[in-house]
Amino acid sequence: MSAPLGITRRDYTSGELRALSGRCSDGAQVRRILALALVLEGRPRTEAAELNGMDRQTLRDWVHRYNALGVEGLKSRHAPGRPPALSGLQRAELLKIVLAGPDPEIDGVVRWRCVDLQAAVERRFGVKVHGHTVARWLHELGLTRLQPRPYHPKKDPQAETDFKKTSPAWSKPRSAGPPSPAR
Repeated sequence: MSAPLGITRRDYTSGELRALSGRCSDGAQVRRILALALVLEGRPRTEAAELNGMDRQTLRDWVHRYNALGVEGLKSRHAPGRPPALSGLQRAELLKIVLAGPDPEIDGVVRWRCVDLQAAVERRFGVKVHGHTVARWLHELGLTRLQPRPYHPKKDPQAETDFKKTSPAWSKPRSAGPPSPAR
């Protein structure tokens, strides 16, 4: 059996590593720092690894990272994930499209639904996504699913005010009436 991999970086002592672990917000990084502190104190590698919830080989990998990069190398790294389907400029354009509303002659609808926007995104940007993705994008853009009352394009505002003036429902103020009996 070969000799265990030594910690060559001597930036911190065991006590300093323990103090540093108290200031870290990443729980996994804290476990790694504490495991290294145990190794610096002279504890066996297997024991130091088991006390911190890892395998001895995993501790060896973290020793390599600590030797190469220091305490910053012990932080958890996350994969960047899939690139977004729409760029920032395309999202801004999508917001303008939604706020402007659909053109009934071009889009064939009088109000946007997610499936309608899905088709518009595919036509305009060449990106095919699910309707739930469109709904998530709208939420991220700060838009809600609440929609204004429909407004008929041939509506006559003067006829509406005339109706309100002559309609019995609008002309009489409602009275409170007698209070209802308590049960």
